[in-house]
Amino acid sequence: MENSQHKIEFTKPERISDRITELLIKLISEEKFKIGDKFYSENVLAAKLGVSRSSIREAMRSLEVTGWVTVKQGKGAFVASEADRSSEGFMEWIKDNKNSLIEHFEVRLMLDPKAAIYAARNATADEIGELENICSEFKRLAEANEIETLIATDERFHFMIAKSAKNRTLFVLMKTMAKSLPVGWITSLHVPGRISKTVVEHRAIVEAIAAHNEKKAEQAMLQHLQKAQKEILDLAERSWNGDKNNDAD
Repeated sequence: MENSQHKIEFTKPERISDRITELLIKLISEEKFKIGDKFYSENVLAAKLGVSRSSIREAMRSLEVTGWVTVKQGKGAFVASEADRSSEGFMEWIKDNKNSLIEHFEVRLMLDPKAAIYAARNATADEIGELENICSEFKRLAEANEIETLIATDERFHFMIAKSAKNRTLFVLMKTMAKSLPVGWITSLHVPGRISKTVVEHRAIVEAIAAHNEKKAEQAMLQHLQKAQKEILDLAERSWNGDKNNDAD
């Protein structure tokens, strides 16, 4: 493969892994990787892009979830076919990561509803305005089906609620979890039909926070997460049952 140097440059605040993910997809295309080709190692990518291995690892997980690469234990990442970027490929991923998803949502169900309570209690007018702006942007992106940007906007929404809670420890916990376990945000927005439901659920959360209704804010956030978790696991269950039926045939 040709050796190209891509260095990360930021023109506005953004999660570094989101920018890296975009660059890795660009590398696959620009350097003419073919289906089945082994992709660069984490060490090579870190050197090429001038970032840490942890940032590369997080971006590679995004590529695996969205079907750009297939990771084989002990062998590395391999460029996947376009078919692997279909819903079928996505279902294979959630089947293989059921336990991680359950654990992720268990933690989010502890933290996010409490953040919503404190946000309803403490959010300023400016912070509520920013939450409303994020909701409007999410709706626009949903209509345009811009998945990758939607994922980042979803994260901004939850981080803004954590910031509005005025509890530094809670904010740090949520930020740390999102960096180490991004699968919840990624997978929930890839479940068919979940994006349009998220638009409505986000709006209900913000309306409760704007009304400073702590109980309603907590309940709206709890329902949002529970519905996302259920739809992910239901999708996995349907896929497992389909595999069993195919095996029986």
